[in-house]
Amino acid sequence: MLISLSLVLISWMFTEAIAPVTVSTTESTITWKAAKVTGEHYGKVKLSDAKMDYANGKITGGSFEMDMTSITVEDITDANSNKRLTDHLKSDDFFSVEKFNKSSFKIKEAKSSNGKDYQITGDLTIKGITNPVTFPAKVEVVGGKITATAKITFDRTKFDIKYRSGSYFENLADKLIYDEVSLDVKLVANS
Repeated sequence: MLISLSLVLISWMFTEAIAPVTVSTTESTITWKAAKVTGEHYGKVKLSDAKMDYANGKITGGSFEMDMTSITVEDITDANSNKRLTDHLKSDDFFSVEKFNKSSFKIKEAKSSNGKDYQITGDLTIKGITNPVTFPAKVEVVGGKITATAKITFDRTKFDIKYRSGSYFENLADKLIYDEVSLDVKLVANS
């Protein structure tokens, strides 16, 4: 009886430890930024789903999914210019949103010595193509709210986004768009 009760307690503790916490898709944000020779552009993309595994004061896993149909441009105030760039980002030159309306990230490893500063490694999937990425992240816990922030930087050409890339085209001059894109990710969860 005592062994049986101990096994039930251990089993309960283990399932509690790996249960995902609820990530708020409305409080969480993803901001994208890309640069070209003549400047930069930035905007938002909404989360359609997110999970965070949090056990013993540390992130142990998780994932998030971006709704690529929601991509916005925030640095252009002229409505026509804004729409033109937004539509271009959704086109096959960039994210092929009609064919690939979701992008995602899944944690493979979360290293931390203090539960606040992390080195995250995982799989980023854009346009159906998956590549590994590693980046630093910070986690803050205040009043039962877990806030994880990170900057994910990736090479867009590895996801078949080659439009005006100097790695693939010559003589672009001031039309060149740099290959590096960054995502500022903020995930807010309730523990």
